[in-house]
Amino acid sequence: MAEEAIKLGGKKKSFFIDKVKELIPDGGNLNLCLTCGACSSGCPATGLEDMDPRKFLRMAALGLDEEITSTPWVWMCSMCQRCIYVCPMKIDIPQLVFYARQSWPREKRPKGIVGSCDMALRSDTCSAMGASEEDFKFVVEDVLEEYQEAQPEFKDMQAPINRQGAEFFLNQNSREPVTEPDEMVPLWKILHLAGADWTYGTKGWAAENYCMFMADEENWKHIVEVKKKAVEDLGCKVWLNTE
Repeated sequence: MAEEAIKLGGKKKSFFIDKVKELIPDGGNLNLCLTCGACSSGCPATGLEDMDPRKFLRMAALGLDEEITSTPWVWMCSMCQRCIYVCPMKIDIPQLVFYARQSWPREKRPKGIVGSCDMALRSDTCSAMGASEEDFKFVVEDVLEEYQEAQPEFKDMQAPINRQGAEFFLNQNSREPVTEPDEMVPLWKILHLAGADWTYGTKGWAAENYCMFMADEENWKHIVEVKKKAVEDLGCKVWLNTE
């Protein structure tokens, strides 16, 4: 009686990775992985949830759609792009993570990120902390006066707001004026000593964009456009985003 040959199945068809390749220029080089592990060696999220960038990419390539679109590891990636920098093939793993995040229903995404995105959309400050234009202006002026008096060598230091025609428009992480106002001062000192012509704006001053981390492209774009308009309205030449 002849034995029937055993047939080994190929890899599963991945609808997820095919969709991502269509969206990323040149397919994001996702087929070029050498499994060298360079991406994982420098990733701050390696080992969390038993996952790392190399493993994540291989799972996607093998068609494990359900696993890669449900692992909470995608929310632990900082999108720092260090993996792209060290990858000899320049594979865009953060973009793969971004689209994996988009596959999550909004109500299941991390509440902190969702809440910060929603808060930033409430006003033209774009502050994820909910700081108003008036609050920001008050804190900056108050802290500036304090340091001008306490440190005579910086008595002429300025932290201008809404200066028309300044060369640089500076963004500030909104956690600092709300909870750590003294953390703003070192950068002011650097700009002062460098003789830079800069300004804050009461609109669009918050540097962070949690809608990007939430993979909410529409609101990510909205926040960037609000900040861009603030820069243009003041006639600044260069936008310095501290994030």
